[in-house]
Amino acid sequence: MKHIRIISPSGIIDPIYIDQAAARLRSWGYETSEGTHARDKWGRFAGTDAERVQDIIVALEDPAVDFILCSRGGYGLQRIIDRVPTITKPIIGFSDITALHNKAAICGAPSLHSIMCKHIATLPEDSEPIVMLKKALAGEPLEYTIPAHPLNRLGETTAPIIGGNLSVLQGLEGTFYGYSFAIKQMVNRYLRDIEADEFANPILLIEDIGERHYHIDRMMRHLQMEGALINLSGLIVGQFSDCEDDPGMNETVYETIKEAVAQYDYPVIFNAPFGHVEHNLPLWLSRPTQMIVSSEGAVLRI
Repeated sequence: MKHIRIISPSGIIDPIYIDQAAARLRSWGYETSEGTHARDKWGRFAGTDAERVQDIIVALEDPAVDFILCSRGGYGLQRIIDRVPTITKPIIGFSDITALHNKAAICGAPSLHSIMCKHIATLPEDSEPIVMLKKALAGEPLEYTIPAHPLNRLGETTAPIIGGNLSVLQGLEGTFYGYSFAIKQMVNRYLRDIEADEFANPILLIEDIGERHYHIDRMMRHLQMEGALINLSGLIVGQFSDCEDDPGMNETVYETIKEAVAQYDYPVIFNAPFGHVEHNLPLWLSRPTQMIVSSEGAVLRI
């Protein structure tokens, strides 16, 4: 029986969501446990920095644990990511958990960009995020068909996906925990392993919530000027929830993102079902993914 450990490495969570999510996971045939500090409160954080790091380390070192489910995002991982050891097992979550996904990519470990305890607890059993999460945890292939969007850029590639929340990504970029550093580590692993598959620059996933339009422009321009948008095989633009278009910007939020990558030629998907919405589908990161963007729509196969 596979074992899922629930931890809270970022913000505080209503304990009822831990209880209900754990009950649902057990109904699927998984054993569950939780970190010592998963229900703690220390200001806006689920425990002190040291306590949250301890729960991560214990989960990583416990040989009985197969998956590590982060109870929620919020904020907190940027304070402690430099104390997280080598990641060797799948991390599940999104939003602030993007920091752990980057760390996992650097360590060469796949991780799952996915709903967390609240939505595991509350979404209907037949909802697509729940159905696809069950498939992902069971090791079954995932395939998504995404409707065409007028801003899409056509093309095809096969590469691992990295990324997640744009604000977290931009805050970590230029450090040893950013996705550009993760790309360098991927290249180094390929160069060291003569039996590795041919290396492909990764596909970047971005999404966000509650950001002002000009903040998104500032983050995209920073990534562009730093060269962080060059070495990619593709871009998946997920949901930018509660990010209202600013008329003063003379374009929509999605158009701002399109402009930031206009000089590159890799395929781009807009309005993908990943981010701060109930219909947030699971995506394996750091695993080969086929991405096809045509005039009829887009397909992702993992």
